[in-house]
Amino acid sequence: MALSALERPPSLDPVAAARWSSHGVGLSSPWLNEEVASRMQERLAYIKLQPTRWVHWGPLRGGMQAHAALQKRYPQAQAWLSSEHPQQDLAAQAALQGRWWQVRRWLGPRPQSGLPPEGQADMLWANMQLHTSAQPQHLLKIWHQTLAVDGFLMFSCLGPDTLRELREAYAQQGWPAPAHEFTDMHDWGDMLVEAGFAEPVMDMERITLTYETPERLLAELRSWGRNLHVQRFSGLRGRGWLEQLKQMLMTLARPEEGGRLALSFEIVYGHALKPSPRVPLSVQTAIGLDQMRQMLRSGARISDKV
Repeated sequence: MALSALERPPSLDPVAAARWSSHGVGLSSPWLNEEVASRMQERLAYIKLQPTRWVHWGPLRGGMQAHAALQKRYPQAQAWLSSEHPQQDLAAQAALQGRWWQVRRWLGPRPQSGLPPEGQADMLWANMQLHTSAQPQHLLKIWHQTLAVDGFLMFSCLGPDTLRELREAYAQQGWPAPAHEFTDMHDWGDMLVEAGFAEPVMDMERITLTYETPERLLAELRSWGRNLHVQRFSGLRGRGWLEQLKQMLMTLARPEEGGRLALSFEIVYGHALKPSPRVPLSVQTAIGLDQMRQMLRSGARISDKV
């Protein structure tokens, strides 16, 4: 299926993205993702709705510690663990519900794998997921269908200023980009509206991480993802290039950071609601039984727009 310019992430290779998405994931989530999830949870303090059903999309990469914190925030709410790979959901479910002798296994609702019935989730939580999706618009529509009317989406992802220093250093060497281009938060807002969401609220922050050595920097980058750029180097690199890379990384040292290597990350946060459905008025208007029930529950109105 061909994607429009709005739907297609800039310079992302869909085959590489699918391969990375299905890559085996450990039960310990990347620490940066956990940190971002912690900051995103602070935004829940401004939301009055207390979910009774919620979906954690991609918990293994999004944050297993974050899931435990959300369960503590909503102790009586039923959680679903979902992603594009059911085997990952089952692994997360087994890890979160604990062993039979552990108390947490028998207290409160147990997380379920998969998705709840369509239109019944009050919250969908997706931390650090969208920037590696080859079809983000399709994913947003799935999330919209999953939510109940007045339910809300909370998500975060990397923004275009991420790895700015590394991109500039690669360009100076004449090398292909070290990562695909990340989508701007204003474009995410447009895509949310296109997917049927209302009242999108977007904001961002920049985080600077510093490292003692190139080896430490490279190890962390490998744990967080892969280069999904369509024009990335297609062959295998040799030891000579690796040494050249390490020397180049030393140019990222900043005196104001005590000589440590600095990398910037732009974190984009998004929040949006699923509004009541509006049925346009025409000479003849047909409304399905399920849609009528949903409209009655939500107090939806019929629009006079033809």
